[in-house]
Amino acid sequence: MKLLKNAEIIEKKSKFYGFLYEISDENDIKTILDTLKKEHNKATHICWAGRIISPFYEKMSDDGEPGGTAGRPILSVMQKRNINNACVVVVRYFGGVKLGAGGLLRAYSKTASMVCN
Repeated sequence: MKLLKNAEIIEKKSKFYGFLYEISDENDIKTILDTLKKEHNKATHICWAGRIISPFYEKMSDDGEPGGTAGRPILSVMQKRNINNACVVVVRYFGGVKLGAGGLLRAYSKTASMVCN
């Protein structure tokens, strides 16, 4: 696994850190998540999506965010840009202002788009 790109955005005081990793299997995702959880132990959410071509694998996680507001938009960016054999992780530090479902969806999509460019 290899870190290919990272990015950061701020939305209403919440910080979103995005990471794009090249992976070869789903075990790489577990290793990446374990590492990021240690590095960002004060983060509110660590949401992700992963895609592998062969054997086919697609999985995502909202990590406690409202259903479909984090993992799904990250995966959608990967699908639209045909990003394969990769994992996109977005680490969120809550800034005290609730973004609502639409705000979360936009923030996670924007962060994923930045690292997938």
